[in-house]
Amino acid sequence: MDAQKSMFPSAFEVPTPPGAEGWQDLYPYYTHFLPQRREQDDATFWFCNSQHWPTPFRPFDTVMLDFAIKCLGQYNSRHLLVPPANGVDYRILNGYVYFSPVAVAPEKIEARVPHFMERAGHYFANWNDLFAKWKEKVLAKIKELDAINFEELPEAVPLEWVHGGVGLDNTNQLFDQYDKAIELAYKIWQYHFEFLNLGYAAYLDFFGFMKEQFPSIPDQAIAKMVQGVDSELFRPDDEIKKLAKLAVELNLVEAVNTGDVDDALAAIAAAPGGDTWIAQWEAAKDPWFNFTSGNGFYSTDKYWIDHLDIPFGYLRDYVKRVQDGEEIMRPTEKLLAERDRITAEYRDMMDDEAQAVFDGKLGLARTVFPYVEDHNFYIEHWALGIFWRKMRQLSRLLKEQGFWENDDDMFFLNRNEVRDVLWDYSAGWAIGVPYRGTAVWPGEIARRRKIYEALAAQPPLPALNNPPEVITEPFTIMLWGITSDAVQRWVAKDDDTSTLQGMAGSPGVVEGIARVLRSPDQLGELQKGEILVTPVTAPSWAPVFGKIGAAVTDIGGMMSHAAIVCREYGLPAVTGTGNASSKIKTGMRLRVDSNAGTVTILD
Repeated sequence: MDAQKSMFPSAFEVPTPPGAEGWQDLYPYYTHFLPQRREQDDATFWFCNSQHWPTPFRPFDTVMLDFAIKCLGQYNSRHLLVPPANGVDYRILNGYVYFSPVAVAPEKIEARVPHFMERAGHYFANWNDLFAKWKEKVLAKIKELDAINFEELPEAVPLEWVHGGVGLDNTNQLFDQYDKAIELAYKIWQYHFEFLNLGYAAYLDFFGFMKEQFPSIPDQAIAKMVQGVDSELFRPDDEIKKLAKLAVELNLVEAVNTGDVDDALAAIAAAPGGDTWIAQWEAAKDPWFNFTSGNGFYSTDKYWIDHLDIPFGYLRDYVKRVQDGEEIMRPTEKLLAERDRITAEYRDMMDDEAQAVFDGKLGLARTVFPYVEDHNFYIEHWALGIFWRKMRQLSRLLKEQGFWENDDDMFFLNRNEVRDVLWDYSAGWAIGVPYRGTAVWPGEIARRRKIYEALAAQPPLPALNNPPEVITEPFTIMLWGITSDAVQRWVAKDDDTSTLQGMAGSPGVVEGIARVLRSPDQLGELQKGEILVTPVTAPSWAPVFGKIGAAVTDIGGMMSHAAIVCREYGLPAVTGTGNASSKIKTGMRLRVDSNAGTVTILD
C-alpha cells in the first residue's frame, strides 16, 4: 500500500481503547462501521466532527446526532435540492462521530439548479415573513416542551376516572409525554435546518462572486463585509453586561460579591436600589438564561438557568472590569465602520454591472447571515435545554422506582430502551409484580459507564482512510476548516516546529500566555489577556472573549462559531490548526498572527 493510501487508518484497523471492549453495544447498528460494508466505508474519507461533538456519546445522547444529520440531509436533498451537495453520512468509532459529506453526482448537478432556484428563491424573496413564521413555530414547540411532565403512577386509578367511564389508566400519560418529547425534539431539529443551509448558501454565493472578481482577495476581507451582526445569540452575554453596569451604578458591588449566588441575591435585594436590580435580573433570566456553556447536544451540558453560579461568575468579572474603567460592550460601531470601509473599497473597483450584482448578493448575505447564529439560541440553547431538563425529570422518576442508582443513569440507555423501561414500569404496576429492569439495569449501566469513561480517556483520530486529492466541498471548508492543506498538516511529521498553521478566522496579531482548556467547566481558569487554546469553542463562551487576548482552535473554518464570534468581539482567532490543544501547554508564550493564520510558540 502506497503512502497516499495509508494516510489515515481504516476504521476496521483502529484498536479499541483498553477498558472499552464492547463499546459498539452502546450505539445503534446504523452508526457502526459494518464489516459487510467495509469496501464502501474504506473507500470513503471520514473526518472526526469534534467541532460539534468533541466528546464521546452516552447512548441516549445519540438522539441529537440522529436528528441533526437526518434533518441536515433532508433540507439539502429533499427540500431545497442544493445542486452540488446532498447530506452528510455519519458513523461512530470509539464513541466519536465521523462525517463524510455526500456530493451530488456531477451529471445530476445541472438538473437540480432550477429546482434550487425556485425553492431557495422563494425563501430569499420572502425571508422576513418566513423567518417571523419560523419563530412562531419554534416558540410554540418550546411551549409544548415546557408543558411536558412525568408523574409517578398512583396507587390506584382515580375514582372519578372510574365513575366517568374513562376506560384508560395513568400509564398512557407516561408514554404520551415521552413520545411527545422525542417527537418535539425531532421537529425542532427540522426547524433548525429550515433556514440554516440557506444562510450558508447566500454567503457562499457572495463569497464565490467575490473570488471571481478578485481572485486574490483574502477570505477574511469577504467575511468582514457581513460582520457587525446583531445576533440574539449574544443577548445572554449582553444582559449580564447590562446587569454589571447597573450594579455599579446602584452601588451594589459589595452585595454582588457576597457569598454564593443565593447569598448575593439576598444581599442585593436588601440593599437600597436592590429591587430595581433584582427586577432586571429576573427579566433577563427568561428567556436569556436558557443558555448552555456547552452546545446543547449532550445531556451533560449545563444551562445557566439551572446553574446560576455560571452567569453570576461572569457578572462578578464584568463588575470588576467596569470598576476598572474597561469598556465591556462589543465593539459593534468599530466593526461596522471597518465593514463599510472594506465594502466601499472593493465596490469602487468594480464596473457598474458588477456593482449591481455585488449589491444584490451582499444585501442578501447580510439579510440572511444573522440566522447562522440566531438559530442557536432558539434551538440548541432554549429548546434543547428544556428537552434535557424533562429527560432528567424522567430519569429521576425511574431512579425512584429502583431501575437505577443515579439521577443521570437513564442517559446510558438509548431512547428505545427507555421506552422499554416505561413498559416494564407500567406492566409491573398494572400486574402488581416487581419490575424486571431493577435486576438488569444497575449492572448494565455500571458496565456502560466504565466503557464510556474509557472512550473519553482517549482522543479521537482526526480522520479515516484516504482523502480526496483536492477538497472542494464548500460547506466542509467553510464550517469545519477541512482543506487539502489542513489534511496534510494532520499527518505531517513536524513535531519539532514551533509554528502551527491554521485558518485566519478573525484578524489581528497578539502575544500572550496560553491557557489550554478542554471543557467549559474550565472557563473560570482563564486569566485576563491569556490566549485561549482549545479543541473547539462554543458560541456560549462569549462572556470570556472580553478578557482573552485571542483564540486558537483545533477545528473550524471561516464560518465556524469560533471565527464568527471572535470577529464580532474584535478578537484575533486562528482556527483549524489540527493539534494546537495537544501541542501547546498552558503557560507557554504564544504569538498569534491571525492575519496569516499562524500560531508561534515563543517560549
